[in-house]
Amino acid sequence: MTKVNLNADMAEGFGAYDIGDDTAMLKIVKSANVACGFHGGDANVMDRVCAAAKAEGVSIGAHPGFNDLWGFGRRRISMSTREVEAMVAYQVGALQAMAAMHGLKVTHMKPHGALNNMASEDKDLAEAIVRATKAVDSAIILLATTGSELLKAGEQLGVPTASEVFADRTYDANGSLTSRKRDDAMIRDPEQAVEHVLRMIETGKVLSTDGVEVPVIAHSICVHGDEPTGPAVADAVRRALEAKGIEVVPLPDVPLT
Repeated sequence: MTKVNLNADMAEGFGAYDIGDDTAMLKIVKSANVACGFHGGDANVMDRVCAAAKAEGVSIGAHPGFNDLWGFGRRRISMSTREVEAMVAYQVGALQAMAAMHGLKVTHMKPHGALNNMASEDKDLAEAIVRATKAVDSAIILLATTGSELLKAGEQLGVPTASEVFADRTYDANGSLTSRKRDDAMIRDPEQAVEHVLRMIETGKVLSTDGVEVPVIAHSICVHGDEPTGPAVADAVRRALEAKGIEVVPLPDVPLT
């Protein structure tokens, strides 16, 4: 692999409250997953991040989640597939409007938090998310967790699909992200994150917390923007990749075949 994308979830503050250092992250990553107002973000936050992303040459994608500000979109909510379609389309459209104000296009979509975790396991929910995004703009790239039902749904429903791995999250033996209830769910040490990422890039496998090697495909690498250690981890990962001769590019520039 000679090109890879580095992305971060951002614009997750709300009103007077900031979550994460979006300014620092936008100088490191090449794609931003922009919260669309449900789990975090609002019109002003989205506006600021779109403007900064344009200045830094960072591609932007919608990061829709459950309508759950109190729980930061990390609580599971039971909804019909039709409700999920409407919820996702609504949020993608909101970012499209903000992007248009800055002469930008929304290039990708990645669900947030519990919505993403549920879609990774649930075929019907995954297909609902893909249908909604495709209906809004069939050219939008679906950014989905490697090996997930969401990734499979994107491929089956004929949308551009990119496989994502996480620099700052651990995995269990079945390839799922380790539950956040566990102390070892997050990787906050930059050196550990670099080792974790390079193993995935160079071997096509991730070492789970159980010591099992799980196959992965890494078109894009995520670092969580809400973590205080996010910029340090992202910077270390980018430097390590470039030292290996791997170009870090916006998601639309990554070969997906």
